[in-house]
Amino acid sequence: MLTQTKSLLASGIAAVCLIASPAPALADDPVGDRSAEAEAASFEADRADILAMAGDFKVTFDMKETTPWHPDYTPIDAKISGGHESVRVIEDTGRKIVLQHLLVVGSEDSPFVVKHWRQDWEYEPEQYLVYTAPGTWELKDVPEAMRKGRWSQTVYQVDDSPRYAGWGQWETTNGVRRWRSNWTLRPLARRDATRDPVYDHYRAINRHQNFPGGWIHWQDNTKLKWVDGKAVPYVQESVLNTYERFDDYPVNAADEYWQASAQYWDAVRKEWDAALSAKGGITIEEEASTGTVISGELLSMGTQIAKGEMDTATAIAKARSLIREGTSMADTGERLAAGKVAGY
Repeated sequence: MLTQTKSLLASGIAAVCLIASPAPALADDPVGDRSAEAEAASFEADRADILAMAGDFKVTFDMKETTPWHPDYTPIDAKISGGHESVRVIEDTGRKIVLQHLLVVGSEDSPFVVKHWRQDWEYEPEQYLVYTAPGTWELKDVPEAMRKGRWSQTVYQVDDSPRYAGWGQWETTNGVRRWRSNWTLRPLARRDATRDPVYDHYRAINRHQNFPGGWIHWQDNTKLKWVDGKAVPYVQESVLNTYERFDDYPVNAADEYWQASAQYWDAVRKEWDAALSAKGGITIEEEASTGTVISGELLSMGTQIAKGEMDTATAIAKARSLIREGTSMADTGERLAAGKVAGY
């Protein structure tokens, strides 16, 4: 089962990209004073845009390295891939909205559901998760002047471990509503990590925008390598992920999977949150093909629960043990010594 899950992850997941910068650039000016009515109207418009990302979609992942910044680097060929994703609202408290992506692969007669990425949106956050070193994310303060009227977006990997985070304002530009992040820092996506490229991390801005038939996630990524504590740029990459509303695929498979495994994944999220709260961050070993070294096993147990091959309580106990042991493998100091990110 673990082998099957890893194989499907490798073939079915186009990894999502981004995480927040150590000294965040101020993307947009601070939000100025406005009336209570204007504040409430803006908040509700923001919520509507976030909630509009839920639904069933045909997704196109369009990735292209563009400008080489290093004389010895040649951009790789552009790549277009796609799939079907169901996005569900699994939490909505008003100021926090959680969207879970479920990737449906396989045939019509034999669909297979992969718990894909998750995005958490929080209004006027005081802190957010920042990628600070290989396998390490830490809680950092959002600049106080940049909290008002803004939302943070935190993206989690398939096993609910952190991937990247950023903060920004929903606003209208050229007649189009969009959310744009601050400059963010993040580790390599699987599509690159598995190739063992010369660069080892990204710094990027990402943007979310709705259109009449769905929404887009656009990324402007600079691919860099740490050399003696300095980030050396190698190439620019443009990524456009397009989510078009579409339900002519086994949508019921996604909902059945989530109904069966939701309690398990709720416990997994809470265990990651407990580790984060206890240590002010997360440190865990990663591998190129799946993300964290425990990702394959956590996903496999979710699949086994959905198939009736494992009971939820047993899986939760095992998941808690894996996360507790995995996040204590190396402390932050050891990670920083192994691959220090400038500014920390």
